[in-house]
Amino acid sequence: MAEAEELILALEQKQPLVGMIAPSFPIVFSYPGIITALKKLGFTHLAEVAVGARKTNEELIALMQKNPAARYITSPCPTIVRMVKKQMPQYAKYFTSGVDSPMVATAKICAKKFPGCRPVFIGPCLVKKLEAKEDHPELKILVVTYEELKQVFKRFQIDFNMAGAVGDKFDLYETGLTRIYPVDGGLSHSSGLLRQFQSQVMVVSGWKNCQQAIKDFDQDSQTRLLDILFCEGGCIGGPGIKSSLTPEERKQKILDYYAKNQV
Repeated sequence: MAEAEELILALEQKQPLVGMIAPSFPIVFSYPGIITALKKLGFTHLAEVAVGARKTNEELIALMQKNPAARYITSPCPTIVRMVKKQMPQYAKYFTSGVDSPMVATAKICAKKFPGCRPVFIGPCLVKKLEAKEDHPELKILVVTYEELKQVFKRFQIDFNMAGAVGDKFDLYETGLTRIYPVDGGLSHSSGLLRQFQSQVMVVSGWKNCQQAIKDFDQDSQTRLLDILFCEGGCIGGPGIKSSLTPEERKQKILDYYAKNQV
């Protein structure tokens, strides 16, 4: 709860903040109601992390084109990165060096678009807190989960289920396929790599499958890319989401948002 308290203090002090909302948010919040609620809370600007995901895809594609013989394990998932580095360090060589995660890419974009605003990542992942503090302290990203954000709303007595005000929308938004990033295979599908490389791309999610998948990838020289996420079904299964929806229902929420909100 330390990050939530830090956010509360920043809001009380009326610090300029840019909220960076992860693409899994439709599972928990309605749009544009969440935009109206966050503006009422005191956020200066709001951005979809799907914007940064597009940059992540571009960097990954460029890396694979530059090194056509190389094989990679995707690294936007900080839990996978830490698991490999601590428990399976011999496989860390496959990580995509120089490719920012969507959170980091979005923070860099926001620093240019909204100078002076502190980036606040709002998402389903607890380990993003470590990514922000340990891997990119220079960006000063404050990370809160959806559940923590609900507590912040409660502190300020704001109904996050409110109807969206007319005209409220993201200041930085993405209408493309990176809005489906939180489902398993979201990266390889939205980037076009799954279509381009087909059987050379392996998609895996769920903590029970991860270690074996990495070992299999190491042994299978025909697989060019391992698109892997630690949580079951992808980020839609993150611990920062409290929902009675099934994995398929959560996925459908993401697809519906992508289909209905093109502006």
